[in-house]
Amino acid sequence: MKIPVIKQLFQNATPAQLETTLEVLEAFCEFRGVSEHEVDVAGEMITNICGALEVHQMVSDGAVEKDALNAFGQKVMGSIDR
Repeated sequence: MKIPVIKQLFQNATPAQLETTLEVLEAFCEFRGVSEHEVDVAGEMITNICGALEVHQMVSDGAVEKDALNAFGQKVMGSIDR
C-alpha cells in the first residue's frame, strides 16, 4: 500500500474505472501461466485500487480528501499492528 499511489488513483480515476481495473487484475491473477512475481505486483496494484475506492467512498460520505487518505492509512497501519 502506497498512499501517494492511492491519492493519484483517487484523483485520476472514477470508482467505475477502478472497479473495472480491479476485475481485470483479479482475473489476471487466476491465469495458470502467471508467475508468483506477477501475482505479487498485481496484488500490490489491487491493494492500492481498493484503497482508492475506499477513499472515494469516504469523500462521497463527506470527508475531505486529505482526511480520508489519512484515515485509510491509519486504518491499514492499525490492522497491521494487531
